[in-house]
Amino acid sequence: MKKQFSVALVTGIFAMGVGVGMAAQKLSPSLYHGKSKTDAAKALLDAARTEAGDGSWERIAIGRIYYLGGQKAEGQAMFDSILSGKHEPSDEFRIARVYREAGEWSRAKAMFDSYVAKNPKDEKEIAEVGAYYLLAGDRDTAESLFDRSFAITPELWATIPAAGAYLGVVPQP
Repeated sequence: MKKQFSVALVTGIFAMGVGVGMAAQKLSPSLYHGKSKTDAAKALLDAARTEAGDGSWERIAIGRIYYLGGQKAEGQAMFDSILSGKHEPSDEFRIARVYREAGEWSRAKAMFDSYVAKNPKDEKEIAEVGAYYLLAGDRDTAESLFDRSFAITPELWATIPAAGAYLGVVPQP
């Protein structure tokens, strides 16, 4: 009987702890209700930074909001932090997307070119980079990248950004 009680007690305490942990994860409306857009964004971005932990993709997403939201220094600091440590080539690719979205094609182009050089068999991203080249007005390079991509493996998610670029549609990240 004592063993059953102990198991039930431990299970109950565990369940209460899970409930408290789950409640701690909820964001309070006071973070954004009644605040200026800038203060609401800051509070939510601070919360997001906590939620992101060490995840590079998550931190890039947060850096993107800073960068495109007019707080380039904060966004750049996040990108620099990621790039200065051990990181995946896909981190560079994602940051390059932000630069392109910000209208900084020369900066994005250098990172995209580096990504393609390091990942010569990544047909989807090579096609996406080709789409960005086409949208930037460099059809020759775009079609060269499309050729490379389509020679690897015919892939729907490579074909779509290529087709879209011819119609002026930016690839969906």
